[in-house]
Amino acid sequence: MNYATIKPFDVANGPGVRVSLFVSGCTHRCKGCFNEEAWDFNFGERFTEKEVDRIIEALSPDYIKGFSLLGGEPFEPVNQKELAPLLEKIKSTYPEKTVWCYTGYTLEADLLSGRLCDFAVTKRMLDCIDILVDGKFVEEKKNLQLRFKGSENQRIIDLKKTLAENRTILWEEENR
Repeated sequence: MNYATIKPFDVANGPGVRVSLFVSGCTHRCKGCFNEEAWDFNFGERFTEKEVDRIIEALSPDYIKGFSLLGGEPFEPVNQKELAPLLEKIKSTYPEKTVWCYTGYTLEADLLSGRLCDFAVTKRMLDCIDILVDGKFVEEKKNLQLRFKGSENQRIIDLKKTLAENRTILWEEENR
């Protein structure tokens, strides 16, 4: 798996100051995508243990609220195999920090259905994610007033509650 960038101080992709990883590779190819260069699976650098260590270290300060995973597309099958162990390491090292993940796939139709790849790998990722922002970016539904998402069709899902209650529960920012 390749990655486009690691941002040690990101305030745009979840609440508070976060560490963000932008992976490479995306087959959605959404019109108007803000990160078009990351569609290419070969874009950027190879993701290695060095980057894992860098992310774990960047998450250590108390003022860092969590980790955000973006793309490209984190749930592309080739990316899932390398991201599942990373997310597990983050959650075991920092259980108090939140993990946000952005995907163009939808939770019910794509991720929970198991249609993307080995569902055991997808499930490992989902079990580590607190908040999932799902749905393709739709340029015609772009809204600059939205916080933490780019188009009105996208949802911010409280994934922990959703999986526990077996129904989709949206994250309510004002209650956090």
